[in-house]
Order: sequence, then structure tokens, then C-alpha cells
Amino acid sequence: MKKQGFNPYLPSWEYIPDGEPHVFEHNGAKRVYVYGSHDRFNGYVYCMNDYICWSAPENDLTDWHYEGIIYFKTDDPQNSDGEMNLYAPDVTRGPDGKYYLYYVLDKIDVVSVAVCETPAGKYEFLGYVRYSDGTLLSKREGDVRQFDPAVLTEGKKTYLYSGQCTGKTLTVERSRNHSIAVVLDEDMLTITEGPHPIIPGVNVSAGTGFEGHEFFEASSIRKIGGTYYFIYSSYAMNELCYAVSKDPLGGFTYGGVIVSNADLHIDSYKPASKQMYHGNNNHGSISLINGKWYIFYHRHTNGNEFSRQACLEEIKINEDGSINQVEMTSCGPNGAPLEGRGEYPAYIACNIFSMDDLKPPSKIYWPNRNPDMPFITQDKNDIDPLSWDEDTGFIANIQDNCGAGFKYFTCNGVTTVKVKIRGYCRGFFEVKLKWDGQPLGKIDVISSNVWKQFTANINIPDGIHAVYLVYRGTNSVSLGSFTLD
Repeated sequence: MKKQGFNPYLPSWEYIPDGEPHVFEHNGAKRVYVYGSHDRFNGYVYCMNDYICWSAPENDLTDWHYEGIIYFKTDDPQNSDGEMNLYAPDVTRGPDGKYYLYYVLDKIDVVSVAVCETPAGKYEFLGYVRYSDGTLLSKREGDVRQFDPAVLTEGKKTYLYSGQCTGKTLTVERSRNHSIAVVLDEDMLTITEGPHPIIPGVNVSAGTGFEGHEFFEASSIRKIGGTYYFIYSSYAMNELCYAVSKDPLGGFTYGGVIVSNADLHIDSYKPASKQMYHGNNNHGSISLINGKWYIFYHRHTNGNEFSRQACLEEIKINEDGSINQVEMTSCGPNGAPLEGRGEYPAYIACNIFSMDDLKPPSKIYWPNRNPDMPFITQDKNDIDPLSWDEDTGFIANIQDNCGAGFKYFTCNGVTTVKVKIRGYCRGFFEVKLKWDGQPLGKIDVISSNVWKQFTANINIPDGIHAVYLVYRGTNSVSLGSFTLD
């Protein structure tokens, strides 16, 4: 089988949430560089590892290259002991041609800046964002909490966006009512204008048009033509929304949802309120890559909030500037459906679901390690990007009436489907083209202490299809892969 692109687009052992994609030209070639936080598999808090970078040729989103560690958490002078973690960053190319990394540590309410001569080299600490009198941003009375900075450089100006809003129940922090923006001088540190309120939080959203999709966190900024697009995580958390304005410092109006990591609101293949993956926080942005627009976002794995993985989907920006919400898929980086032939790892599942609604629509979060729900995980605990193989992830804890969906495949002459499983189980997997459709057939499985393959003669009609595998049986089973022949 030729090389194909999957979601997650990085290896199954890599955990890069909060991805900010940027196309930079370096050494005469344009590449896509992804800057994000760095979770640890089976971590107990967010962002436990140092910043790393992955890049790909602009014309091939299946060919990702590990650039190495670009910034250690101990590089910040206020974190020499490494006790604090590096939260979501962003990078911009400054007026001087250098690359500037903006970030906030998890326990310090200031924006830190590091600089590098190249997009993915070793960044060096530069300083903290401050007012002209030296007061750090967030330390002046009335300043909002600094969180998830985003940056955009135009000419000699750099726009910095930040903030995190709280809900109505958190009365102790009612001051977190908006995201904000400031303008930075050419030194990339000193504020020359602002702060300006940008997107309202839930406390002040009445009558703004943002009701139900208020700003929570995850600021990101892009410019398309003469319009500024502010991408953010809403108060619902699972969704990445956008707002638009002709002015980078205000006047933004709500646009819509670009992607939900629970696939909520999508009604093309299911009810809009039906949750089809573990919904939780989300963060990412859009990027124009080789003539096409993409949304980068993250999904949750390992039955918790702290092992998040990077995914992407192609999007369309309509003539009126609007963006339609896209489905989560298994083939986002591929540019086309996957080949309906060969063995595929189970970790590329874009849907993990119960045939029953375990939670009402207003409760999108599945509790950590919900004993009734499957989750994507792996066997190994340590990360070695230079030696791991890519197919270590699998789906664990698949119980009766639960399943996984994989989208999409171009099928032609498929007459056999195989599953590779392990676990104390007895039952069968139904093979479907729709999550709630009639089975095309079933694959019987029995207990195995090691990965073991089971086969059934099942005809899949020619055409482009999703493949859903729904377990019916006793106890639980792990799914390592499936094969279409």
C-alpha cells in the first residue's frame, strides 16, 4: 500500500495538542510547521513535556518530520527547576526576520517570549510582554488573565491576543470577561496600544451574537484578504469557533463552529446532538497550505484529558467568507478517501461511541476512564521519537453495544473483513457502513491473551464508505486493527 495520511497525522505515540500551523519558507523551501503544547502519554496534568516541533512539505501532509526539542521548560528564568509546564504557544516571524515564540507557563500569569533565527531551531528566552513603563501585561489593575497567546505580524506591528474567561458560577473571577488584544513594538515585547476587548465571555455575552459560543480560551488569529479571523475554543469547549472583523483590534462578529472534537452539531450522518467521540477541550487554528485551507485541532485519548493528539481536516472558505463545520475523519491529511484495501490501525478511529446515549446532550464529557466506554491508548509509557513504530495505538475497553467508526474509504471488490483483537471476550463485531445502519455481516471473536486475527466473508459495496465496527458480546475487547480484502 502506498503511503497515506491519517488522523492523528503524527505517529500514534505523539501527543501534540493546541497546534498552531504556520507555513514558513526556510532554505528555499516552504514547509508547514506545527507548534503546540506537548502532553505526555498517561500524564496526570496538561503539557508535561518540553516544546517540540514537527514539520511537513507544503505539498505533502503525509510526510511529517520530527524537528526535535525547540524549547525546554527550564529555559524560562522563572522556571529553572522545571516545576511549571509550558502551555499553548504561538510563533510569528517578526519584522527583523527572526521567529518569536510566545507562551504562558501554567502557574505564572505573564506572557513569555523566546526567539530563534530559524522556524524550528533552538529558541532562546528573550523577555516578558510589558507596558512601556515596564509593568508586565496582566499586572496592571484591570488586566485580564494571560493565557494561550496568539500572534500576527503585519509590517512593523505585531498583534498579540490572549485571555481565558470563566463561567457564571466562578464568581471569584468575574473579571475574566473578554479575550484581549494588544499591539507590540518592533522589539516584540513592548505594548504600544491596548489592551482592547475582543470576544465576550459568558458573563457579558447577552445581545452580542456570541450566546452559546462565548469565548473560553485558545486564542488564534489569521488574516484572509482584508478580513481577520479569530479562532477560539468556546465555553462549550469541544468546539473551535471563529469570529470575523475588518479591524484586528475590535468589531468581531460571530461566524460559526469550524470543528467539534465530539462531532456535535453535525447532522449529516447522525442527530446533531449525538456525541461520536470523547468531547473535551479543543485548541487549534486554520492555515492555507498548497492552495487549500485546513483546520488543525486535537482529540482526547487514554480515557483522560491529558493525552491529546493532533488532527486536521480540509475546510472550505465560502465566497461570503463563511466556513462550514466539518466532520472529524480518519483521512484528513490524505486529501482523499483511504484505499479500501489492506490493514489499518484502530487508533485512526474518528468515532468512538455507544449505540445508547449515556449522557444528555448538555453533558458532552465522558468521565475519565468511564468503565462503560472505549478509549484509544497504547502499551508503552515512554516516548522515543527516533525508534518507535507508528502503529502502537489501539482501542481498549470496547464493551457490548459500543463501536468505532473510520471515515472514509474507496472500496472496490472488498469481500473479506478481518479484526485483530485481544482480551477476555466472547461475541462478534458487526460491520456497518453507518453507525446505526444494518450490519453487512459479523465477525465472531473469542478470548485471546495476545493479538489475534479473526476473519469473516463480508461484501462491502463498491464506492466511498465509512466503516463502523460495533461489538456485541460479553466483557470487553481491545481492537488493534482491521483489514479490508
